[in-house]
Amino acid sequence: MRKIFILTLLIVLCNHTFGQNTISQFGTSASGADSNRYDRNGNPIDTTAVNDASTIPIGLYSWKVDERLGNITETPIDTITHAFQNTNDTGGPTGHYTYLGNLGAPRISHVFFERKSASQEFFTDPYDFTVKGVSDVVYTNTKSPFTNLTYYKQGDGRYGEERFKAYFAVNVNKRLGFGFDIDYTYGRGKYANQSTALFNGNLFAYYQGDKYNMYFNFINDNLKVAENGGLSDDRYVTHPLDMNEGKKSYNTYDMPTNLSDIWNHNTGYHAFLTQRYNLGFYEDVQEENDTISKKVFVPVTSFIHTIKIDHNRRKYISYDDAQNQDYFLNNYLGTDSTDVTQYLSIKNTVGISLREGFNKWAKAGLTAFATFEHRRFTLTDTVPGQPEARMPIDYKENVLSVGGQLIKEQGRMLHYNVLGEIALVGEDIGQFTIEGKGDLNFRLFNDTVRLDANAYIKNEQPIFYFRHFHSKHYWWDNNDLSKIMRTRVQGKLTIDRWKTQLSAGVENIKNYTYLDNASVIATEATETTPATYKNNVVVRQQSDNIQVFSATLKQDFKLGILHLDNEVTYQKSSDNNVLPLPELVLYHNLYLEFALAKKVLNIEMGADVRYFTQYYAPDYAPAIGQFYVQNPETRYKLGGYPLVNGYINLHLKRTRIFVQMYNLIQGTGEKSYFLAPHYPLNPRILKLGISWNFFD
Repeated sequence: MRKIFILTLLIVLCNHTFGQNTISQFGTSASGADSNRYDRNGNPIDTTAVNDASTIPIGLYSWKVDERLGNITETPIDTITHAFQNTNDTGGPTGHYTYLGNLGAPRISHVFFERKSASQEFFTDPYDFTVKGVSDVVYTNTKSPFTNLTYYKQGDGRYGEERFKAYFAVNVNKRLGFGFDIDYTYGRGKYANQSTALFNGNLFAYYQGDKYNMYFNFINDNLKVAENGGLSDDRYVTHPLDMNEGKKSYNTYDMPTNLSDIWNHNTGYHAFLTQRYNLGFYEDVQEENDTISKKVFVPVTSFIHTIKIDHNRRKYISYDDAQNQDYFLNNYLGTDSTDVTQYLSIKNTVGISLREGFNKWAKAGLTAFATFEHRRFTLTDTVPGQPEARMPIDYKENVLSVGGQLIKEQGRMLHYNVLGEIALVGEDIGQFTIEGKGDLNFRLFNDTVRLDANAYIKNEQPIFYFRHFHSKHYWWDNNDLSKIMRTRVQGKLTIDRWKTQLSAGVENIKNYTYLDNASVIATEATETTPATYKNNVVVRQQSDNIQVFSATLKQDFKLGILHLDNEVTYQKSSDNNVLPLPELVLYHNLYLEFALAKKVLNIEMGADVRYFTQYYAPDYAPAIGQFYVQNPETRYKLGGYPLVNGYINLHLKRTRIFVQMYNLIQGTGEKSYFLAPHYPLNPRILKLGISWNFFD
């Protein structure tokens, strides 16, 4: 942790230095979105009040950038106290994810409509808890340098878990700003051979001029995860008294696991630059309560260029050949301890945009664009004439696609965004996407009701690693995979006054492509021992249509200082052998919320519960670092276990603190606390977290 504390000190010193220079440069007047003005303590302020040294209008606002066309979307500042205790839960803030128990471990949502399609960056897809994409980077414009430092701690030093996050943003002037974001997660693991060491960092910069806009970021990922294959016998958790071997108790880190000395190591480098040149005119604008007008540039037409470069390297490390021979069906690389695959993508997009409201024949915004992508994959391959020899081979793909976007953002009542794209040349020829979303806002019983709708039709080429993959234990070349046809329709109703949100949707999938368990029996079962299997994974397609229906109700209640937040999701898969899903996923949070010390100290205290009904939860394949369906010969259902956590949240000016007791009712239920087969959650454990915001 020495490096973490040194880094923290440097950030604070940097923040202090910029703070002295920048405040004198900009003065104390606020700027930016009215809804995002905060005082030095991160609290919303009345900008009409007299300013003094303790209430400087920071003028802080943040946004994210779309990676295709560089469109920006405002995002809230991270000063929220509510549910702070859940911001470091790998299972998600409301428990929607299946994961392997340890902090930062691979995960997959058991709520289908929250799952993302497999990407070309296949091996880092399960790490979206920490890994950021281009569209996840937060840019911040601030009059005073802004720093956030967050530290999480759970368990003891030897087997505990820690996470350190730092965010820094500063403006050089009103148009130019930059910053960085660091996220270091280290989970030693309560069980043997399951440690995680995840580093993610990004640098960002932007320029927001009248005629020229630019957004840049550079992301680095370095993920090293130990693989233990799960417990060799679940009874160490489900029936511990049968396994104690004369001991009074059995420590979690003494429970035997299937594998040891195996790691998946992923490194990634991602550079992104989007820029646009605007044509338009200046007009005089007079703000409210201001007698002096000023000239404001109004863009009419924009020329867009975006370039995105991704490089990923995945290395699988396995030293024990005898263990490999016993556990895996195939060992294609012999005694070689490592196998490596790499991915490089260079994508350029150019476009022209007619801005909303300035064209008689297109009142909405209209954009046309073209994209060219070069992809290169490096795999271990065979050598002709030398059956035992292996060497790296490059697979190259080029794709040219064109598309358009129709968008309406102005006005209060109706907004929509429709986008279409089709691949004309290259490996993905014939692939297309048509997707749209919109919202309708209207008054009902003195409140605003919002109706959101989104839909898409996608005809997708299966990703490269579904078509080709060569490694130490798995090897396939699927040249006959069909394109995946997906159709989804989804709607959502929101009534803020009633604290109600209801959403529902349906999706149809043809040629659903997935990883299947092809393990082969090694020893037959006897009266005293179960059958054993040698592990294998293959890619399969389900040619029949699969339908998924999902509906979610969020309803919160309040009575004085007593709050009850509820979320209920019902979903149904038409094929539970290929796409198993729990029918019910529940989250409930009962807590008291009040303030002390003249409302300076805000407190939340209560307990929440996560629950899903039993289903054939996806298994995990350690040699590829991905989730796949269970072996039909040995599959069993998981779920039906209420994960209960008690907590206290404190918010004092710029500081947020939580104390949480995790897994309060550890050990109850038939299957106890498993989310994935043979991978138990952490037992009862104390978690702590603290976050500071600095605005000067």
